[in-house]
Amino acid sequence: MKMQAYLFMGVSTFFGLVAGMYAYWSWVSHGAIEWTGTVALVVSIFFGWMIGFWLWQSARRSERYHGLAPEERLDGEIPENSGEYGFFSPHSWWPLFVAMSVSFLAVGVVIGWWMVFIGGFAVILTTIGWVFEYYRGQFSH
Repeated sequence: MKMQAYLFMGVSTFFGLVAGMYAYWSWVSHGAIEWTGTVALVVSIFFGWMIGFWLWQSARRSERYHGLAPEERLDGEIPENSGEYGFFSPHSWWPLFVAMSVSFLAVGVVIGWWMVFIGGFAVILTTIGWVFEYYRGQFSH
């Protein structure tokens, strides 16, 4: 995870350099700083460093308790990192319904607030359905 952390921090540092150049060039060409692009680049610096710092801290904590990860070692083999990565439902329709609800909510911001309320309610219901999918019915456990 340290390499991913370094990548996030490096790209964020690059965004910092680009933000400085962008602000300078907009000042030279227009006589004022173009705030939309400059603020977007500065925010991307903070977001990238936030994720990179979290990955770096997680890697340090993991190394302290579990040793160096196989992908970080030069002699690491692919089977060393094998195992279960999680459970992914092969038959679930709930992600589709959640996405349609979120889309309805987003379109509601443009069309009317009544759609936002209906879409928000639909997002809540479909999210609950997705979370509790394996608590009832045929696939309960």
